[in-house]
Amino acid sequence: MKMSNFFGHFCTITSHKIRVMKNCFRVGLFKQGILHDISKYSPQEFFAGVKYYQGNRSPNAAEREKKGYSEAWLHHKGRNKHHDEYWIDFSNDFSKGLVGHKMPLKYVIEMVMDRIAACKTYKGENYTDGAAWDYYILTKPYSVIAPETDKLLGTLLFMLKEEGEDKTFSYMRELLKQGDY
Repeated sequence: MKMSNFFGHFCTITSHKIRVMKNCFRVGLFKQGILHDISKYSPQEFFAGVKYYQGNRSPNAAEREKKGYSEAWLHHKGRNKHHDEYWIDFSNDFSKGLVGHKMPLKYVIEMVMDRIAACKTYKGENYTDGAAWDYYILTKPYSVIAPETDKLLGTLLFMLKEEGEDKTFSYMRELLKQGDY
């Protein structure tokens, strides 16, 4: 294990976590801000992150390229409710197979904060408020997500792109006061 990868990965995930925490605090999601991505420090995720660390993208992508799948990602998405993949399960109508189920509002908002932080972490000085929207559009054809969750996610990311963080975060605070979408 390279010590530079160890410290690089630790600093990357910690920087990301702090960004998400600060943004969650801005909208009133204090518990989620504190607990966000704790599983990244578990042995299953952390040591895979060190092994596949590159510094400019998720180590999960490199692990996936090497092995055809990412054990760290499978572990992560199964423990973190702010990922839409966590909410994939069989439909009550078995003829529909696996479907995305509606995510609770607080997790959709945490997901937005997660995407903002990931883009800031990996894009650095090239970050714009449109970066998370661009990633959303890139991955949308491959996502299995409940229609109402997808609609809210798209709305929030487009608002971020067009109107910036202050207006989008204010809107998210209001949504949280309402309690649902």
